Amino acid sequence: MDGRRWAVFGLVLAGAIEVALIRLGRGYGSTPAERHRILPGDDLISRPDTCTDHAITIDAAPEQVWPWLVQMGWGRGGWYTARWVDRLLFPANGPSTDHVVPELQHVAVGDFIPDGPPDTECGFIVEIVDPGHALVLRSISHLPRSWRTFASVDWSWAFIISPAEDDTGRSRFQFRSRWTTSPWWFTAATYLTVVPADFVMSRSMLTGLRSRVEGTRVRASRCGSPSGDG
Repeated sequence: MDGRRWAVFGLVLAGAIEVALIRLGRGYGSTPAERHRILPGDDLISRPDTCTDHAITIDAAPEQVWPWLVQMGWGRGGWYTARWVDRLLFPANGPSTDHVVPELQHVAVGDFIPDGPPDTECGFIVEIVDPGHALVLRSISHLPRSWRTFASVDWSWAFIISPAEDDTGRSRFQFRSRWTTSPWWFTAATYLTVVPADFVMSRSMLTGLRSRVEGTRVRASRCGSPSGDG
């Protein structure tokens, strides 16, 4: 195979990988029904340029999952992503906690949830709190300050917990991200880069959350104490 054919083959392969990663980034773990479901917070970004949905089943009741959600955030409980993911993509992130932190269990509408060091001013505002069911965050600060004169992003994260449909005491955890960006070239760039990366980040977060919730539940049952209390 000559150099030109190798180049064509490489481009086709790269394109196929990009398409696969975008598909995974938009809907890993979620069902078609979940992706089409109207969720709390959808009206915050009513006409998103991009929407992603990820979901996972957790062997614990919704009230046992909820304490782990309300303590999330940079410098708080973390985002439950794997350490290699943090080191690769967000080296400023410290390790996520592996237990429920009592002093982080209060969150209210209007609270600021950091997503980076204080000097970045990066983070989310809490928009919806429905204990045991929904936590919705929104941000317009997820850009370096030097970029904010020529580009913008309006971003929402919805964390939804529901009883599993099989009625076995398990939970279905859905994570939806919706965002609108400008100008057009920035929208294209985020679609081609952030969406594929979202597969890695969201999958890591969902599995990290599940392992912590289920691990705490098992340890608590062995000790004879209520699960979810750290």
